[in-house]
Order: sequence, then structure tokens, then C-alpha cells
Amino acid sequence: MRGADTFTESLFTIRKLEDFVPADHPLRPIRVMVNEALLKMDRLFAGMYEAEIKGGRPSIAPEKLLRAMLLQVFYSVRSERQLMEQTQYNLLFRWFIGLAMDDAVWVPTVFSKNRERLIAHDAVVELFNLIVETADAKGWLSGEHFSVDGTLIQAWASHRSFVRKDGGSDDDKDGDGGEAATAPSGSTSFKGHSRSNDTHASRTDADARLYCKGKTASEMRYMGHTLADNRHGLIANAMVTTADGHAEREAAKVMINAACEAAHDDTISITLGADKGYDAQEFVRACQDMGVIAHVAQNTSGRRSAVPDVIAASQGYVLSQRKRKLIEQGFGWAKTVGRIRQVMVRGLQRVDHLFVLTMTAYNLTRMRSLGQIRAQAH
Repeated sequence: MRGADTFTESLFTIRKLEDFVPADHPLRPIRVMVNEALLKMDRLFAGMYEAEIKGGRPSIAPEKLLRAMLLQVFYSVRSERQLMEQTQYNLLFRWFIGLAMDDAVWVPTVFSKNRERLIAHDAVVELFNLIVETADAKGWLSGEHFSVDGTLIQAWASHRSFVRKDGGSDDDKDGDGGEAATAPSGSTSFKGHSRSNDTHASRTDADARLYCKGKTASEMRYMGHTLADNRHGLIANAMVTTADGHAEREAAKVMINAACEAAHDDTISITLGADKGYDAQEFVRACQDMGVIAHVAQNTSGRRSAVPDVIAASQGYVLSQRKRKLIEQGFGWAKTVGRIRQVMVRGLQRVDHLFVLTMTAYNLTRMRSLGQIRAQAH
């Protein structure tokens, strides 16, 4: 018998949001890990706001704000406005964030303004560190074998915004008006005028730099860097710098030095895998000074590698070179699922926090899968 096309809405319901989320939904274990980390951030959150006795209107709970920001990464939501719209009718989003069915959803501008408070107090960085600590407590980190790499991040700025620092004009009435032609130096010829980071800067994002790498065209970019643990490819450290030819090696030294300081045992031998771009005498020597064995891919194209042959012939070197490719999975996930292929925020600090947040979400997804594998094994 054909069913009637009718719509009858109940006046009351006794079902909870929990009832609408499947028991095996992948967000369930992620929410547990996130909530455990947020509990440890209570003191940080308390210091971010004025005491209740001083009055004022209550802001968005920082715990809810961070959960919503993670959802934006998990589901590739392109803007805060779209995130608020989907939270209005998506019961899964409401459950994960911690909003009841009849709770009002925030205004997008209020959400963005409260997000700035988290950036100012490095709350995203603290969340990332706590998730890494959780992974370490579960035995998913080796703590001694790492890989490092960098990736280009396109800034939210165009060639048209790249103007002279002295206020002069690049207009060339005799020019052909063609597209910008790239040069290996990172400068570009635009309407007959040569432009470089020394003489020009973006009006819309002063921290972005005109940069090209390999055969890519010169674009306004940042550079993201990650340090991955070789055991399961989890990201142990992440940061963003301005784009230049030395940024990758300088960031690598900062991150591996932090890993050395965090090592539980001073007697362990820390190794660092990397591609040929890190094969420089200065970088290998800096690793040696920190007590790190540089398992850097040897670059012997018309030159002598800085990596000693005795290290390149070791079994550990071969293993590091194989495992270091895991780091590319993080970049791939962050650029396809996340929002770092071209960021929609401006300024080095905001881009850095978005990058760290994206890597936090990546770690959570991998840790969820690792937890499922462990459960099945038992």
C-alpha cells in the first residue's frame, strides 16, 4: 500500500542528541580524546577571561569554540559563516560541539572574534601538545626517530596586492600588460618591472612572501613545516614561517631541538630523516651538535653530500628514508581535507595557528584509526 505524503511533527520529544549519533561513528573516539585534553586546559581558559565578579556578558565557551574549529577542519567547511549555518541544522555538529537541540547558534562575527582570543593565548598550540602527549601515553610515538619536511602554503593575497614598499608605482604604459613571468630567484617581471621581496610587499598580507620552488610559479606564499614521528607518522611538531630558501632547514633545527629537550632518556640516539633539500653541511653539523644523527637523503648531483657515507650505509638510514615518506600523508590530508592549500586568514600568527589546528585534526584521525586497530588486535 502506498504511504501518504504527510508531515506530522511531534510537539515534544524525549530523545537526546546522543541517540542520533551512531555508536560506531568515527567522531566518538575523537570527541573523547579532545574532551580529555580540554579538561587539562582549564587553567589556561580561566586566565583568558575576566573574573565573573567583574561582570560582563559570558562569551562562547572556549571548549565549544575549539570543538567547532576542529569540525571545520574535519568536514572541510570553508568559512565560519557556513559552519554556523550547518551547526544550526546538523545534529551531529551540535552533539560534537556540545550544543543542545534548542540552543542558539552563534553569530559568525562573534565566533570569529572569540577565535582571536584563542590565538592570542596559544590555546590551539596547547591543544596540539596535549594530543601529542596522549599519543605518547598510548605508546604510539617512538620519541627517537623523526622525519622533517616542509610544504608551500598559498597566502590569501594576490599579485595585484604586491606593491612597492616606497609607495611608488609599477605602472608601465609601454609594457605589454601580459601575465607575470616567473624567475628562479623568486622575483617576477610584472608589466615590465622586476619585483622582489626586498622592494615590494603585499598590501593585504604583509607577512606573505613572493616565492617559487622548483618548477612552480612565483606566488604569495607561506611555508609550513612538520616533524613527524616515524613509528606511525603522527605529527610531533608543526609551525609556519615566511617563505624563503632557508626556512625549511631553520625550522627543522628548531623542531628537532624541541624533540631532544622532550626526550625522556638522554642516552637514546635521535635520528632525523629528510629529503635532499636538507643536505647541507651547515644543517648536518647543527644536527651533530644537538646529538642528532642526520639521516638526510644524499644529494650527489654535481656535488659532494654532507652526509657521511658510513651513515648512509647503515640499516637505520635505509629505514629512515623509507619511513620519512609518511610525513607526506599529513601534508596531503591537510591540503585536501583541511584548508591549508590556500589559507583564508592573513598574517603569520593566524596562518600558523590554522596550520597547527589542521595538524591536530590530522593526528586525531590517525589516532582514532590506531585505536581501532589496537582494539581489533585484542
